[in-house]
Amino acid sequence: MIITIVMIGCRAKEPVAEAGTAADSVDARTPVTVVTVTDGALDDFIELNAVSAFLQKSYVKANANGYLQSADVYPGKYVETGQTLFMLKTKEAQSIGNALQRLDTSLHFSGENIIRAGQHGYITQLNHQSGDYVQDGEQLAAISDRNSFVFLLNLPYELRPQVLGKKTVELFLPDGTRLEGTIGAVMPTVDSASQTQSIVIRVNTAKAIPENLIAKVRINRVAKANAQSLPKSALLTDETESDFWVMKLIDSVTAVKVPIKKGLETNDRVEVLSPLFAPGDKIIVTGNYGLPDTAKVKVGEAANP
Repeated sequence: MIITIVMIGCRAKEPVAEAGTAADSVDARTPVTVVTVTDGALDDFIELNAVSAFLQKSYVKANANGYLQSADVYPGKYVETGQTLFMLKTKEAQSIGNALQRLDTSLHFSGENIIRAGQHGYITQLNHQSGDYVQDGEQLAAISDRNSFVFLLNLPYELRPQVLGKKTVELFLPDGTRLEGTIGAVMPTVDSASQTQSIVIRVNTAKAIPENLIAKVRINRVAKANAQSLPKSALLTDETESDFWVMKLIDSVTAVKVPIKKGLETNDRVEVLSPLFAPGDKIIVTGNYGLPDTAKVKVGEAANP
């Protein structure tokens, strides 16, 4: 009799345990985080590379055969127009100059020629030093004209309509410097391999920028001053990416599917053209993947908009 009573008692407890498990599964909710729609400026832009360059260079050349007596120049030095760069002593003066001076001191024969800078700028190339023998017309140095400093934008030919209609662009140097550039001349040739055309961009800055520096040029294609947008992670789509929707909270525990029409896209945000959401509407940004049209959710801490 005791054994029978114990067995009956155990069987009576089993349905209670099963009922508790079923209740737990019914109450299960998907943990999510939410954001609100942001209204603000949104723009779509492209980034291209531009290389710094001096369009004009002046070449300093020897004006006679002879020896360089002095060279007060070095690469990177800034020189003014007419500044003395080299003193050249002809080979004849080197051979007989001292003998003539001893014969007649009134001749004042030195045989030295002064070579001056033809324009102002930076010495970017130096071919000879003091003591070198040079021939008439031989290149001694190259001076890059500071006023001809530009950035050359390598523009894919198919993007010409989006760039040539603009007057100014933004340039970002590798050290974080931000410059405003003005679009100038268009080079009349196209690179046969890359099909890119060089566009001259002039910058107005007192900062010394070296040649061959690569900068990022940001060109705005479309800009909107006031657009409602959401993080890209809030957007859901089908396999063909033809329909888009978001999951919106209608109360504290229920989310519904809301089809949307998207507009501009940036690196992390997307514009919502329709419908027009209210400022307090909460949109699921994490945990939304795979949710049905009407789903029970558990809202966690709000994500950053």
